Amino acid sequence: MIVLLLYVTSGEPAGIGPDICLSLAKRVDERPVVVLADRNLLQQRAQKLGLDIKFLEYSGQAESSLQGELYIEHVPLETIVVDGQLNAANAAYVLEQLRRSADYAMSGKSVGVATAPVQKSVINDAGILFSGHTEYYQEFAGVERVVMMLATKTLRVALATTHLPLRDVADAITKERLHQVIDILLHDLKTKFKINDPRVLVCGLNPHAGEDGYLGREEIDTVNPVLESYRSQGVKLSLSLPADTLFTPEHLKNADAVLAMYHDQGLPVLKSQGFGEAINITLGLPFIRTSVDHGTALSLAGTGLAKSSSLNVAVDLALSLAAS
Repeated sequence: MIVLLLYVTSGEPAGIGPDICLSLAKRVDERPVVVLADRNLLQQRAQKLGLDIKFLEYSGQAESSLQGELYIEHVPLETIVVDGQLNAANAAYVLEQLRRSADYAMSGKSVGVATAPVQKSVINDAGILFSGHTEYYQEFAGVERVVMMLATKTLRVALATTHLPLRDVADAITKERLHQVIDILLHDLKTKFKINDPRVLVCGLNPHAGEDGYLGREEIDTVNPVLESYRSQGVKLSLSLPADTLFTPEHLKNADAVLAMYHDQGLPVLKSQGFGEAINITLGLPFIRTSVDHGTALSLAGTGLAKSSSLNVAVDLALSLAAS
């Protein structure tokens, strides 16, 4: 029986992506895990960190690796990498990792991908419009809407909007978008996480959830009418709640997930609980995609100080979802 593998992208070459990918050599997984990276870069970084790793070139077939071994699929760099120093010349290298991982998943050659961090700014500096992994995989898969959700062991936070300037968020919160986001969130909580009757708390957009319209009418005109349409069907969604009180233990103990209206409304709370142990999951894709909860940490590249826990948790979840 052919066992489909899981790909891991190594991300920005000047950051800690290569470092944390090397930690995967400590694992022994039944399903093969293959890192997309420049072979020489990983070998040099391993030597710098004093790691004795046997690199196995992936060429279409792989078995479960032994501890101390790491499968790689060679993706050639565009130019030499200096640890901690961004170079727009390698933007195409980063995007090629994403392209291959998406192509393999969409064509059925893999179960999906776990991603190490990229530096959005340097890709844009190369003249390539790029707003993030989530949007890239959405466009590649050709789906109208995906949902970014970050999770720790005790908290899941999904986002109604992702990488938008704050001034654009209110206009982006439409009834259509909310229906799409909530449908995806409920579906994937049931199918991927096996929660038969999900309980979701919903953040208001405005302070105090609008204070009955005195601090904004989005809750009255847009958000709550959508939530009421689900609640009338027996779906366990709250109405808009003030975000500053929603994220209290008394509320969260009765929730399977939280839906936040924008990126920095929900994620600071989650990351304060479990930074380095949290993971990012893209809901609504036709394949599995998980990711780390942190950035490229350029200053830590090649120092041995980078923590690999988030990547390993991301791989754990991707493998678990694939098995189920």
